[in-house]
Amino acid sequence: MGQNLSQKLIFGWRLFATGFSFSSFGVGGLLLWVLVFPVLSVLPGNRLQRISRGQKVVHYSFYVFIGLMHRMGVMTYEIVGLEKLNRPGQLIIANHPTLVDIVFLISRIKQANCIVKEKLWRNPFMRGPILNAGYISNGDPEKMIAECVDWLQSGGSMIIFPEGTRSVPGKPCYFQRGAAAIALQANKIVTPVTLSCYPSTLTKAEPWYQIPHRRFHLAMHVGDDIALDEFTCIGQKSIAVRRFNQFLQDYFTQQRERYKHDGK
Repeated sequence: MGQNLSQKLIFGWRLFATGFSFSSFGVGGLLLWVLVFPVLSVLPGNRLQRISRGQKVVHYSFYVFIGLMHRMGVMTYEIVGLEKLNRPGQLIIANHPTLVDIVFLISRIKQANCIVKEKLWRNPFMRGPILNAGYISNGDPEKMIAECVDWLQSGGSMIIFPEGTRSVPGKPCYFQRGAAAIALQANKIVTPVTLSCYPSTLTKAEPWYQIPHRRFHLAMHVGDDIALDEFTCIGQKSIAVRRFNQFLQDYFTQQRERYKHDGK
């Protein structure tokens, strides 16, 4: 009986800590918009310098958020190959198992751009960081691809989830072709990052309060850069994009299987 009570108390604490963490995330985004970004906007510098400052602020705030979740017992994590990240002109392609993937990645990459769903631009808790970090909307696919390519070719780094939304547990990867098109047009560094989460949680089908039986473990494995020569030499762009997209799907399907028991 004592053990059952202890387990219930631990579960209750994790539920509270999860809710507190996400509430803090929303309030933090609003405070950044109201208090921090207005100050940064009046500092001297051009648009790229302002975006750089905004991305650093988001990076440090996400770093604090992940630390909060870790210290409160919501999650544990591990990172393998972090030294391969944080390079100019680097396109980071990752799978997308949980809600906190982008937060986790940006917390480890000091300056990175990413693609944001158009509806989040109207979210008062997210609007400040999105605008001031120069993130790119997915509202117009052609414009989105052009802006991503320009950003990479200017020396900026970028994070893209080719799935476009969170993975469905137990189902194979299905990638949209935007990431492959951006990679081949920019022809810069392409680095794959495999994320795995055990127990599965914060998926698209699960509300935040449906927490697992134990704190979840999020693992990030940074792979070696992907050579693009095999694909850029293909004369017809649509074929090159299709083949590279298939390559990415196969790669991440294999990596997901390889790391699916992380944290067990």
